[in-house]
Amino acid sequence: MSIRWTEDGVERSAVWHSENSTPAPATVVVVDDTIRADTAYRLARKGTGLLWRGDYHNARQLLKALDRRLQRDASRHGAQDDFVAHRAQRAERSRVLGMLLVELEADHSLRLRRAPDVRAACDSAYGEPTGPMSVALQELLGVIGAHQWQTKGVPVPALDASVHPGYGVFSPVRGEYIDLVATAPLPVEAPRVFDLGTGTGVLAAVLARRGAARVLATDISGRAVAAARDTMTRLGLASTVEVIETDLFPPGRADLVVCNPPWLPGTPTSTLEAGIYDPDSDMLRRFLGGLTGHLEPGGEGWLVISDLAEHLGVRTREELLALVADAGLRVAGRHDTRPRHARATDAKDALHAARRAEVTSLWRLVPDLP
Repeated sequence: MSIRWTEDGVERSAVWHSENSTPAPATVVVVDDTIRADTAYRLARKGTGLLWRGDYHNARQLLKALDRRLQRDASRHGAQDDFVAHRAQRAERSRVLGMLLVELEADHSLRLRRAPDVRAACDSAYGEPTGPMSVALQELLGVIGAHQWQTKGVPVPALDASVHPGYGVFSPVRGEYIDLVATAPLPVEAPRVFDLGTGTGVLAAVLARRGAARVLATDISGRAVAAARDTMTRLGLASTVEVIETDLFPPGRADLVVCNPPWLPGTPTSTLEAGIYDPDSDMLRRFLGGLTGHLEPGGEGWLVISDLAEHLGVRTREELLALVADAGLRVAGRHDTRPRHARATDAKDALHAARRAEVTSLWRLVPDLP
């Protein structure tokens, strides 16, 4: 897939890349520092790609100006506390901001005035360059930010160490769910553990540090598998934790099966949102449905999930408990904690009321035997 445009009287094209599988804009115009924000906003709303040829920092300022206009229009329509409206506004924001484009050279460099060296960040996210390509500036900024996190790491107090998530891998910045796994009573001494959807491998590492005899950590994402393997190598746990690229369950049975699925039913609008939104609660349903067939006698499944979906009105507690019962499981215990992240106390957050009431829980599930 490519984008095409006319520049200096010459027809040009570039390979289009979008991590979110966003279609390439059908119409692309070249813009620079002279374009007015209102004009850029009108074009972007219409679906016209704006290929930036001006100053890098001015492009970032234009992106902020477009975002302010989106917020202004959203506030005029109201319904800010309605989750469906909130998601629609987020999707529109992603679409419009994604119309401001940049062109990466054949070596992933960015040939704009005052542009940083983005080659290492792009190599880490996209792999070895294969030629020039165009991307949304919004995506490129995410690539740069992710590379910074990957380089300096995210501190995890439960491990007394940092993990280094790469681009597209959900960062464990919310420590309360990690603390639940670090303190809940193990079903047996030195259990064999499955950690499903491991991401950075942080929960697998915590359980290995707690004395698990063997941990099989799985993820469907190749990027997550690479990040989790890096975590185990850095922490000296590679001999205890094996990371496998597969969809949910590995073969066999375990004494403890842990799953921290995306907490909200819904369709993600970006790569990172795949760690937050679970379409039709698919991962949750498959974890619960497959659990009894992968537990050793006396084993437990740990479901780590918050009740934010309940406060947003997209899944009730009764629906969650019905999924548990329909899977032939019962609740053997539950451990709760309150979130400590900044958005829980941010009154300006569109979902503040729900976040303020949120509780994160570790549900201990066992087969409901007759």
